[in-house]
Order: sequence, then C-alpha cells, then structure tokens
Amino acid sequence: MDKTFFLFLLAGFLAQTIDGCIGMAYGVSSTSLLLSFGVPPAAASASVHTAEIFTTFVSGISHYKLKNIDKKLFSSLVIPGVIGGIIGAYVLTNIDTTIIEPIINIYLIVMGLRIIYKAFGKPVQKAIQNIKIQILAVVGGFLDAIGGGGWGPVVTTTLVANGTTPRYVIGSVNASEFFVTLAQAITFVTLIGLGDYWKIIIALAIGGVIAAPFAALLVKKISAKVMMIIVGIVVTALNIRNIILLFI
Repeated sequence: MDKTFFLFLLAGFLAQTIDGCIGMAYGVSSTSLLLSFGVPPAAASASVHTAEIFTTFVSGISHYKLKNIDKKLFSSLVIPGVIGGIIGAYVLTNIDTTIIEPIINIYLIVMGLRIIYKAFGKPVQKAIQNIKIQILAVVGGFLDAIGGGGWGPVVTTTLVANGTTPRYVIGSVNASEFFVTLAQAITFVTLIGLGDYWKIIIALAIGGVIAAPFAALLVKKISAKVMMIIVGIVVTALNIRNIILLFI
C-alpha cells in the first residue's frame, strides 16, 4: 500500500459520507479525483461504479435498519434505474458524450436553487405520479453512467424539490442505487474490463463502506429544512464549478 491508496480511501470515505447524508455526490467527487489522476472517463466511471457496489449495499442496509426507506418509492426506482444505467454505460463506451455535460449542469443548478427556495417556504407534500418517477429513474440511471455520478443529483434533487420528505427520498434513492450500480458495473466490465484499476476500486470501496453507517445515522438526526439547504447548496456549487471548468 502507498500514499495513493490511502488518498483514494480517504476520498471514498468523504464521498460516501456526503452521499449517504444528502443522497448524492459520491460519484461526482470520486470521478473528478480519478480524472485528475489521468484515468480515462469510461474507466473512471467503471471504477467508481464497481466500488459503489459495496458502498451502496452497506448504505442501503443502513437506511433500511434506520427506517429511512419508502418501499413504494424504492420499488418505482429500481427497474427503470437499472435500464437507464445499462443504456448509459453502453453509450459512454461507444459515443463522445461531452456535449451533454453543460445541459446536465444547468438543469442541476436550477434544481439546486429550487430546493433552497423551498427550504425557506412552507412545507409542501406533493406526490409525483408513478410514471413520472419511473421516467426520472431512467434518466437518472443514464446520466449517472455517462457522468460517473448523477443518480443522486438527478433523482434525489428532483424528488426533494417536488416536496417529497428528504429523509425518505435519500434512504430510498440510496437503497435503489445498489441495483443500478450493480447493473452499470457489470455492463462496464463486459464492454471494457477494468485493467489495472483494482487498487483504486478497493480503496474507494473500503473508505465508502466505513462511512456508510455513519452517514445513514446523520440522515435521521438532521432536520428536513437543514438537509434541503445542504442538498441545494452542494448541487448548485458543484455544477457552477463544473460549468466554469468547461470554459477554462
């Protein structure tokens, strides 16, 4: 083991703490780090999603034990998310997808600002029709695969912005992410393999598994308003940064 291994382990811990607590950013954080080390986009996404098989499994179990999961919402997300993830993994390994990045970033900035606005307004519970949830899951799975992260930012952000209770959104999205991630990883391994990236995968996985139970506990302790503000700020800041980097 060298310093690089522990760097990726720390990255996995921090990324999963954020992801498990606010329902997003593990893939975004981890993929950004891998790309900065010169890992190709498809290999970076494949490595992150393979590591996420372990972290999302532990995170999902933790949320289940702490009763953070809405079973109806969970069941509506899984299969459409898997389908979107498989399609996205195939596209990333065969087509240049850089043109779609600014569109995703702008969408997420708008959603982030909308969440912050709703956090300071009156609480509103507004159900999304099941068919819309399924379409959202397909889109989220697709964008997650091609961007190395996006299941949480797209699905969690949209559901929370719509008024669904953050605790149950985050728990359900994290639990369903295990199945989406598993499908993506299998697709990536089948199409491109993982080469010499197993050290990265192991480090990210260990760091994430250690952080998952801690993050699930934080979700139960943090108020809905504070959680919405955190989600909104993180989504907005990350995607403003991404757009700036596109023009540098």
